Amino acid sequence: MHKFYKSLDFIFTNFLRIMSVLTLLLLASIIILISKESMLLFKEYSFLDFVTTAKWNPLSKTPSFGILPMILSTLYTSVVALIIALPLGVGTTLFSSCILKDKYHKYIIPLLNLLAGIPSVVYGFFGLLVFVKLFETKFSFATGECILIGGIILSIMILPYIVSTCHESMLKIKNSFNMVSNSLGVSRLYMIKALVLPSSKLAIFTSASLALSRAVGETMAVMMVIGNSPIIPKLLSRGETLSGLIALEMGAAELGSTHYHALYAAGFILILMLLLINLLFMLIKNILEKKYL
Repeated sequence: MHKFYKSLDFIFTNFLRIMSVLTLLLLASIIILISKESMLLFKEYSFLDFVTTAKWNPLSKTPSFGILPMILSTLYTSVVALIIALPLGVGTTLFSSCILKDKYHKYIIPLLNLLAGIPSVVYGFFGLLVFVKLFETKFSFATGECILIGGIILSIMILPYIVSTCHESMLKIKNSFNMVSNSLGVSRLYMIKALVLPSSKLAIFTSASLALSRAVGETMAVMMVIGNSPIIPKLLSRGETLSGLIALEMGAAELGSTHYHALYAAGFILILMLLLINLLFMLIKNILEKKYL
């Protein structure tokens, strides 16, 4: 029997190793493919002009390939979403882990996690029917499609990532301090403010990095409410994200054309943005770990 479990453990361990290697190979192949297709554009068009020019017109007699408005729109919607979702997510997690009775945890957290399973197109329809219409009818906007609504929809979509990442950490911290706090007569509010929140900084920071990465890559929901105009974005104006640009134009781009390779290059820039964002968060996280641990 011992040999059987030892063999089973060996098979399972090696299976996990193979799956990990395959995952890394898949990621590497995606990056290599997109990079290869993108380099064909940069042989004809300057990389610096591509990321700093604000004009996108691939079908004119003298085509222009500038994705600065798309980069800014992607960052604006993601940052707006994080600004809205992070306080809501942390507040919801504090309520569920520190105030709500333990027997209700098994109901509240799974219900919140259901938000992550709703298709993004449903969020897009919700944004069109509720927020876009509200801006047009109640606030007399010529069009309700704007960066702000894209950020609001994204904030709802990334909320479960923040809650699920913070919940277990806050619950453990609360349980570790709860008995001591009760014995000293410390109020629950003071315990949350002075003990739970400071001790949860790393978990909150990790949830913010995960949520921001999720927001940067979102396509359909934002594409349906943002207006899809390749112009320099403002909070209450239209815009177009990098993922939205690729989704809208890839089907119409001629195979092997400069336009086709420019869309791959936009995907390459999106990958670079995600890598830089995660690298920045990792550096800041390491600093926080040294400071608080």
